[in-house]
This record gives sequence, C-alpha cells and structure tokens, in this order.
Amino acid sequence: MKTLTDEQKKLLMDSIRDIPDFPKPGILFKDITTLLNNPEAFNLLMDHLTARYDEMNLDYIAGIESRGFIFGAALAAKLGIGFVPVRKQGKLPHTTIGEKYALEYGVDEIEIHIDAFNNKEGARVLLIDDLIATGGTAEAAAKLIRDAKAECVEACFIINLTFLSGTKKLEGLTPVYHILEVV
Repeated sequence: MKTLTDEQKKLLMDSIRDIPDFPKPGILFKDITTLLNNPEAFNLLMDHLTARYDEMNLDYIAGIESRGFIFGAALAAKLGIGFVPVRKQGKLPHTTIGEKYALEYGVDEIEIHIDAFNNKEGARVLLIDDLIATGGTAEAAAKLIRDAKAECVEACFIINLTFLSGTKKLEGLTPVYHILEVV
C-alpha cells in the first residue's frame, strides 16, 4: 500500500484529536496520542510507511524529539534498521554535534551523537516526525544528518500544516513526503 485512498487518509485524520488553545491561546494542537491508541489507524499508518520505505535501502531512521521517536522507532523495527534520536540540546549522554535554529523569540538547538550513524559515511537516513509546522526543527535535523556525513534521503511527516510553509525550509536539503495536510 504505497499510496493511501481518501478513505484511509480520512481514517487517519479522524483518529487525530484537536486540542484548542494548546500550548498557548490561538493554537489548534494536533494530538496524535489518539492515533497511537487506535490499532486500526496506527497499523494502517505503519503498514503504509513500511511499504513506502521498504525498497529505499535505508540504513537508519532519525526521529525528531519526541513524537518522531514513536513513529521512527516503530518503522525502524519493521524495516530491520537502526534508529537515531534527534534530541534537544543537553539530553544525549555521549559526545554530540548540534544545529541551532530560530524560534519566534530566540534560538534553540538539537543534537545527535557524533557517532549516531556508526561513522558510516554516506549512510542513507530517513528523517521522520509527526508534523511539520514552520520547519525550523526539521531543517536543523536535516543539516545535522548532513553534518554527520550521512545522506538525508527524505523527510517524512504524518501531518503537514501547509499554511505555515515549513516544507519550503527543506527545499534543497532533502525531498519531503507527508501523509496528511491541514490547510
């Protein structure tokens, strides 16, 4: 199932709960915990991702903290490849490399272990997260993969908040795939 029908996309979208005014007023938060506890929706999603990425000869999946860990680790297990966590600064216990990115008011940083891809130059890596909004974190993660001398084959998001144009930040860094759109 390399492509999803409109009915399957509707099942996935209907399994995601909207939380108004979280984490601050004016934000409509897309809560994927309800997708995770819906076995029909979660299995559909994971089967789709497995079919899409099974023949891409990936070496690793890098998941962005924290919801990217869930989808990334599950997909890595299904594909029989390694998983690499992309974490906020100071959360990883070994030597790291980091990438800063701009926030609305300030700067943040994400990191991976310096040997995240087992020093395999040219390792083929899929970057994954639950959604892409403004794209700053995803852009920084794709640059981190490149800085570790690996290849970011694609960035995958369950949801693309198209009105925030975050995928534009990944242009020139990696192809982007998303399953659902919120316009």
